[in-house]
Amino acid sequence: MEFSHLPVLLEESIEGLDIKPNGIYVDCTVGGAGHATEIAKRLGSGGLLIGLDRDPDAVKAASERLAGYNARIIKSNYSDIDRVLASIGVDGADGILMDLGVSSHQLDTPERGFSYHYDAPLDMRMSQEGASAYDIVNGWSEEQLAKIIFEFGEEKFSRRIAKNIVHERAKKPVKTTLEFAEIVKNSVPAAVRREKNPCKKTFQAIRIAVNGEFDHLSCGLDAAFNSLKPEGRLAVITFHSLEDRIVKQHFASLCKGCICPPDFPQCVCGREALGRLVNKKPIIASEGELEHNNRSRSAKLRIIERR
Repeated sequence: MEFSHLPVLLEESIEGLDIKPNGIYVDCTVGGAGHATEIAKRLGSGGLLIGLDRDPDAVKAASERLAGYNARIIKSNYSDIDRVLASIGVDGADGILMDLGVSSHQLDTPERGFSYHYDAPLDMRMSQEGASAYDIVNGWSEEQLAKIIFEFGEEKFSRRIAKNIVHERAKKPVKTTLEFAEIVKNSVPAAVRREKNPCKKTFQAIRIAVNGEFDHLSCGLDAAFNSLKPEGRLAVITFHSLEDRIVKQHFASLCKGCICPPDFPQCVCGREALGRLVNKKPIIASEGELEHNNRSRSAKLRIIERR
């Protein structure tokens, strides 16, 4: 299957990065190179685009699509951006983009095991390496499963779902996405099943756990911001409230200056804000984009500039 991915908030991201023709830009989640191609088009002969992705399918596709541009595509997790840039002799970037979450290709390729719409091995590994969803679903304790389904999926029926997972896997291992989806569906009230597909939150939670997404995000935000040149910009697109909260709080801490008590006559902490928010409120998709790209419905774009 061809690696397809319709980039969300494309115009807003490009505008927010304020691209300089001779600048160095990093797409931390290059995927199908949708955003990356538009960045590369705006670069001159002195500019450079660096694309990172831990998914080997994405690396292959992006390398092919960006072959005619001044670009380097590297298989790596974005949380290692500082080490990657150092390894290729780049001492700072003018702009960095992160498009978080699972890609359209990963969802639409049944054998990757991300979707509850197809029957496939229970996998969900973005890197196609390491422990899979099968290992978590069949190996983690009931308490651990309930915790991540509640915290990463914000699923109020997490305990019931975890209990039924453990009950069913005692009979035989849960091997496929549809087997897992059926357990989740049977764990929630019938009224919930009639309103919407009840699998979304639990599948999201397991995927986040498999890929260590929140750990990588926290580390990656630090590594990316520290990799910016002065006045360089970091743009991050999130797709659910948990991701967005992490980015919002992280950006706020970078923009916070003096932390002395308000009754102090003058600052003694000497702390200065490291960045400034380019947009104080998140940028969301236009009505036009929502009409042709449903994935953009939950997308939020936040941008910070390094001082």
